[in-house]
Amino acid sequence: MRGAIFPWRDDNQFNLMIDGPAFFPRMIAAIDGAQQHVELELYLVEAGVCAEAVVQALVNAAQRGVMVRCLFDDFGSLAFTLSLRTRLTEAGVILRFYNRVHWRRGIRNFYRDHRKLLLVDKALAVVGGTGVTDEFWRPDQDASEWHEVMVEIRGPLVLDWQALFDRQFHANPRRRAWRPAENFGLPRLPKAPVSGSGLGRVAYADSRQHRDILQSLIRSLNTSRTRIWLATPYFLPTWKVRRALRRAASRGVDVRLLLTGPRTDHPSVRYAGHRYYPRLLKAGVKIFEYQPCFLHLKMVLVDDWVSLGSCNFDHWNLRFNLEANLEAIDPGLSLAVQKSFERDFLVSSEVSLADWKSRPLWRRVKQRLWGWVDRLVVNALDRRG
Repeated sequence: MRGAIFPWRDDNQFNLMIDGPAFFPRMIAAIDGAQQHVELELYLVEAGVCAEAVVQALVNAAQRGVMVRCLFDDFGSLAFTLSLRTRLTEAGVILRFYNRVHWRRGIRNFYRDHRKLLLVDKALAVVGGTGVTDEFWRPDQDASEWHEVMVEIRGPLVLDWQALFDRQFHANPRRRAWRPAENFGLPRLPKAPVSGSGLGRVAYADSRQHRDILQSLIRSLNTSRTRIWLATPYFLPTWKVRRALRRAASRGVDVRLLLTGPRTDHPSVRYAGHRYYPRLLKAGVKIFEYQPCFLHLKMVLVDDWVSLGSCNFDHWNLRFNLEANLEAIDPGLSLAVQKSFERDFLVSSEVSLADWKSRPLWRRVKQRLWGWVDRLVVNALDRRG
């Protein structure tokens, strides 16, 4: 593994927030109360009432003398209009875009910044999977079209999140912006504490260069004792993750997957992931498909160890994306995550092996087609890399 790794920090406080109506007002209030610094790193940013509210808060902060820095992914912000960009820059916001899309870049256009991070005054970090779009939050509505979670972090861990943002923000103008040269922290992955309170660390991925976020997950899956509950909207896990899930279920661990149902923004990805269902179901893994809306959250609960953030843990994202997750061991956060999972399981449809075998022909055809396309692309990229 290349690159340095963040250590575990204690004495942190965590607050899990579920869905846009819960976390966007708090994020905007934090920006409104900023005294010195605001940093925002996002993948998906689109014009709309959500973006209008966030942009106005950033503009207000910059106009009262707060240093405001934003790093948006260039592809993910294509629908972030010129007028909104101009409002930010004219107010004094330092606005940068990750890996500008250009036809001459070829396959390098696939490298994207998928992190979601808000930092305020080096005292508060808000981490999760949201974008700034109307699907996540509209100020005039009490519900979200996309189901998502964010977590507030206070304590020593915030400075590590600041270091991660600074590293990428300063590297961004360079030609190979997805591979910053600066390193920090530990030489190898630290072992997770068995128990504790207020413990947390930053886990991240820098495309194919650095994947401590994946190695940490696999180690937790392999050492699990009682439960593995994993939620992701795009179920295209690596082979090692699939093997770890099957082995855990076979030794009696309660393994449950919370996946997106028919309401999804990428039906082809959903069908491609279905090819993994049979072996997992036969091994004893329980699969739940979320029904109320599009499930966009990325969250893992292994015993009392929590990982949540931007990473889908799929082979596509880990190949090309910048990702970042909070890993934590804290009774309060673990309980909040557990309750969130339990509520979502109740409104999900469980997929049994009998259901899978009796699925209609048209669904079998789509699953075979998109599964074949996914394998073809991954094999081609493996040969290239």
